[in-house]
Amino acid sequence: MKRRCALLLLVFISLSRLWAQYGTDNSSMTSVHFDMSGFSQRAKSLRQAEIVAFGSFPFMYFFANFGVDGYRYASHGGDRRYAPWPFDTAGSFSKTQSEKFMTLGIAVGGSILIAVIDYGIVRYKRSRQERETRNLPPGTPIIIRRPLYGEENDSDIDTPASPESSAGF
Repeated sequence: MKRRCALLLLVFISLSRLWAQYGTDNSSMTSVHFDMSGFSQRAKSLRQAEIVAFGSFPFMYFFANFGVDGYRYASHGGDRRYAPWPFDTAGSFSKTQSEKFMTLGIAVGGSILIAVIDYGIVRYKRSRQERETRNLPPGTPIIIRRPLYGEENDSDIDTPASPESSAGF
């Protein structure tokens, strides 16, 4: 039986290598840069909050699950049948439907809270940077760096702004 499984695995691997794509014509593959300059700062911040909320959800679900299990264990007087996940036994009680929804709600709420806190931190840093730029003494050269994918100037040298353009911000 082991020989048949090994032979079947060998045939499967060799066939999969036949169908694999080894090389492509590089002229047909072009990199596409997604330009975010057309979006408002509000849209960019909303997208960042969405990414942070969805990224933190699995961790928040894990912690919420453990927290609800711990609450159940404590509220039932330390009964072994209600022990949290790593300590539960074979005869332990599973969660009710309302406890499962409560766990999901706590995880969603925690993810949104983390996204709001992240938004607050980013907004504070941005406002502090704008305040520092506004409080520069007159005549201070401001260096404007071109975007990574700039079209108007292809040089890699930082160019100082003229005094007229830096006065109005």
